[in-house]
Amino acid sequence: MRTLVIGCAVAALVALSARSEARVPAVYRAAQVARWITLIPTEVGEASWYGAESAGKTANGENYDFNQLTAAHRTLPFNSRIKVTNLRNGRAVVLRVNDRGPNVAGRLLDVSRKAAELLGFDQSGRAPVKVTVVHYPKGYVAEPVALLTPIRCAEVAK
Repeated sequence: MRTLVIGCAVAALVALSARSEARVPAVYRAAQVARWITLIPTEVGEASWYGAESAGKTANGENYDFNQLTAAHRTLPFNSRIKVTNLRNGRAVVLRVNDRGPNVAGRLLDVSRKAAELLGFDQSGRAPVKVTVVHYPKGYVAEPVALLTPIRCAEVAK
């Protein structure tokens, strides 16, 4: 009988107690995993350009426009920004990677006709270029580059 009275008293206290002020935990979106890519500081090779004959969809699904400042690269992620420098005349322009290519062995890069005009090789069709990555797209992280070589304690003691 005593247990029943105590049980009823506890139940009444719980039922009549004030509502909790605790908030519902915040809901967090799952973090996207960053994709690691190898940092390519610069590449040197031959570039060519492609124009209206290549009309259609690019590898990332957008319509190709030869008047945009875009490029095709074999491995760089789409929407990477690259600085392309013509090694013959020193002209440089920043392009966005939106396609895969070139499909010719020995070529490093295909650029749009507008980019070739600005770089000064639209008449010749090809030029030696230096490609430097300016910016990787969101979601990509370049592998860290060791700026300093580790020093062994024995070398410091010398």
